[in-house]
Amino acid sequence: QVQLVESGGGSVQPGGSLRLSCAASGFSFGGASMAWFRLAPGKEREVVAAIYIGSSRTWYADSMKGRFTLSQDNAKNTVHLQMNNLKPDDTGMYYCAAEVDGAGTFVAWNFRPPKSDDFHYWGKGTQVTVSS
Repeated sequence: QVQLVESGGGSVQPGGSLRLSCAASGFSFGGASMAWFRLAPGKEREVVAAIYIGSSRTWYADSMKGRFTLSQDNAKNTVHLQMNNLKPDDTGMYYCAAEVDGAGTFVAWNFRPPKSDDFHYWGKGTQVTVSS
């Protein structure tokens, strides 16, 4: 049974940092693609960042480049999202997503951003609030 469990959310002031984690189980981690999406009040769900575990290749939304960094811990089947210089617009529920057969998914990122339909499995989310 595939499970994705997010952690690390919280409330911070603008300019602060948080590190989100997504612990995966029930599938072969090494071949997966994983991503973080966020859902903010009044907005559509958007992709934040994605990673193909097999090659550690990453993809970031333009507004996150230079502020957010993905990393993977293969020993713990975990993906981390380090978020620095957080802004109020970063507020939202952050969801971890996974596609078990990730090779084909990540190839598509050469041509378009990752999208929700690329991922079959989703976590329950962790809330991030950036406010002064």
